Amino acid sequence: MQKTNPLSEALHYARALRLPIVAEQAEDLADKGRAEDWSYEEYLSALLGHQASVREAKSNTIRIRRAGFPKTATLEDFNWAYQPSAPRQIIEHLATSTFIGKAENVVFLGPPGVGKTHLAIAIGRTACLRNYSVLFKTAIDWVAELSEAHATGMLPAKLQELNKYQLIIIDELGYLPLDADAANLMFQLVSHRYETGSIIVTSNLEFGRWGEPLADPTVAAAMIDRLVHHCEIIPLKGDSYRLKNRMKQNLTK
Repeated sequence: MQKTNPLSEALHYARALRLPIVAEQAEDLADKGRAEDWSYEEYLSALLGHQASVREAKSNTIRIRRAGFPKTATLEDFNWAYQPSAPRQIIEHLATSTFIGKAENVVFLGPPGVGKTHLAIAIGRTACLRNYSVLFKTAIDWVAELSEAHATGMLPAKLQELNKYQLIIIDELGYLPLDADAANLMFQLVSHRYETGSIIVTSNLEFGRWGEPLADPTVAAAMIDRLVHHCEIIPLKGDSYRLKNRMKQNLTK
């Protein structure tokens, strides 16, 4: 009776268990292991390590895509020299995502073009890489989604569905005015996540002026109260980086 090849059997099992990288790498790593005198444990670790790395990379890619970021932005490509008002140590700590595990919030305040959205995306992206689920939308897009759910009687279900995201990002709150109904929907979103899920908000207005775009100072105050109870507030100053960069390009031309 012909003896079964152990490696062929292992490859068969790997495919049956849906471990394609194990199946692809098993033979090459076996040759490398024999050449370098690996132990069985070292071979197994190398084989499963390859599989885990590829699977993790795919999961990261999926989480980042589903987050809906409008662009790629990282802390590595943030211009710290241009934005000296940004507290680098605090922001880099936020990038560890520990605030998400505590259901805490982050609010970036400052005029247009000072890096608020860039930093919000960068922190959200690192959260994706740390296995957290993230969803990014502008304030107007959040209102549109919630308004549609409200119109069909599905708002409670929509708010509950959003609980699966451990971090949501509300970008550009205050850039465009909201009517009373839209402001109430935004309040419900913030209130529903109070002490249960993290929020990052970017706004061009200081807190004292949130009553203007939210149509009601009382709603604005209630929203701020819930946001800042467990929150890192980061004010940013300066001129628009985009405008300064454009002017520099024009001068160069």
